[in-house]
Amino acid sequence: MSRSSMVWVLTLAGTWLAPVGLLGQAPSAQPALNVFLDCQTFACDFDHIRREIAFVNWVRDRQDAQVHILGTGQRTGGGGNEYTFTFIGLKEFAGHADTLRLVTRNTDTATEIRDAQVQTLKLGLMRYLAATPIRDRLRITYAAEPGPEGQPATPGAPHDPWKLWVFSAGLNANLQGEQQQNFQFLFGSLSANRTAEDLKLNFRISGSYQRSEQQLTSGSFVNSTRSYSASQSAVWSLGPKWSFGVRSAQSSSTFLNQALAIRVGPALEYDVFPYSESTRRQLTVRYSPEISRFDYEEATIFDKTSETLSGQRLNVSLRVLQPWGQIQTSLDALQYLHDLSKHRVSLFGAVEMRLVRGLNFNIGGNVARTKDQLYLPKAGLSDEEILVRRRQLGTSFQYFTFIGLSFRFGSKFANVVNSRMPGLDGDGGFSFSFVF
Repeated sequence: MSRSSMVWVLTLAGTWLAPVGLLGQAPSAQPALNVFLDCQTFACDFDHIRREIAFVNWVRDRQDAQVHILGTGQRTGGGGNEYTFTFIGLKEFAGHADTLRLVTRNTDTATEIRDAQVQTLKLGLMRYLAATPIRDRLRITYAAEPGPEGQPATPGAPHDPWKLWVFSAGLNANLQGEQQQNFQFLFGSLSANRTAEDLKLNFRISGSYQRSEQQLTSGSFVNSTRSYSASQSAVWSLGPKWSFGVRSAQSSSTFLNQALAIRVGPALEYDVFPYSESTRRQLTVRYSPEISRFDYEEATIFDKTSETLSGQRLNVSLRVLQPWGQIQTSLDALQYLHDLSKHRVSLFGAVEMRLVRGLNFNIGGNVARTKDQLYLPKAGLSDEEILVRRRQLGTSFQYFTFIGLSFRFGSKFANVVNSRMPGLDGDGGFSFSFVF
């Protein structure tokens, strides 16, 4: 190849590859593209995506978007996944559509999969970003102007009549029965939240009712339980590693013998790593004093029908995601100040690790020392009430654990997708069983 031909090839390659190397930082005061992400058949790590692709405006509704990204996924023959991202142009981009596919192996970790998804989304957005004023800042690497306290700058704020408020409501019912037994379950919830860089507000209320009736030899047995809860919280940003919050909560539960429980108190939290890295690693320490008021449905084992108590909480939490796997662990402690022996300490830990290619190991569990059951009713429970767990029983400890090992081997290729008759290979559909 001649010298002039080589220069021409390198120039052409640079023209095509220049937008690919975006690092996901945000422009300063530049109009950005409105994008709606719609992962339908698999869960997207939206927090991670928003942090890695900060040069667009992520919107919550398709009608506000200029580009609708439709994500779907299905299993491949080799045990991996094929993710399909369709970039659908809206408004001034109407009529434009692109499809990019990502095939992952069955040995890829969650971190590797989500990083590959981010890279695929970046590539698919290039066509649309090239038609916006942001194209002037596209390079092999993209250097964002630093924002306050060293944080990445954000795109120019879009017009938002809701002022970042998001509301949701839900109602579910489950009714089932047969000749000698029936079951009813109702659940409803309502929430409102607003998330900004400097202040996060959350309000939620929910309730559930459950009733079952069974015909026994001695007659019918009816078991009904209910629970209601509400919470309000406000969290202020105090810098890249500190935050301060105030939280109050109200609840009512027949299972816990509480006609009404009210908790309120402030909280202070420190993150060893900056909050901007929370999708990859986070080590937080949170301390919270609180005041609690309890009204009991029945007199407790301490002959109390109501009481007001002061207490304190401490939480230490670690979460790390790496290409080899992930680690999650947390320590949560509650202590009542009127009697320091009344406390609860809970430890949770989980490890998912890729030992070698195809061999994965996971282990985890939770153990708790429970010395805070001030709500236990003085009156005893019948055998039927114990069997159906109508109320919480007294205990000094609780535990839960799991362990797993999986190994896959064979062809390293996982590009072929064949979704014909999934029920015949054991993934669903009909099945047969034999009893000897």
